[in-house]
Amino acid sequence: MFGWFRKRAAQPQPEARWIVALEAEDITVTDDSGGTKHLACVDLRGVAIETNDSGPWGTDVWWLLFGADDRVACAYPQGASGEKAVLDHLCALPGFDFAEMAKAMGSTDNAIFAVWRQGDARSAG
Repeated sequence: MFGWFRKRAAQPQPEARWIVALEAEDITVTDDSGGTKHLACVDLRGVAIETNDSGPWGTDVWWLLFGADDRVACAYPQGASGEKAVLDHLCALPGFDFAEMAKAMGSTDNAIFAVWRQGDARSAG
């Protein structure tokens, strides 16, 4: 009865179709079309946050993970499924720049914010 009154199932945000996972030795990103990229944790050389002006309707925050060749090895949008475990891992890296992350999260511009780099003076010790 009153089928028209039933709550509609909440549609997941498009970002949630991306899946990011922290496995024993790898970070794995599966994009919304099923393509998968892996980055060995030992090869992680840098982390940046890219923002753009497409919000609030577009995907306006991206996490960029740089590999051993200093190129983006994988990227995923904020709101990806499974991101909490990866973010906990990234935020625990020595020298992670929380102030820069806060700037990124407040940005509505097209910008890139470096939040961690292996060997950076902030990362020492």
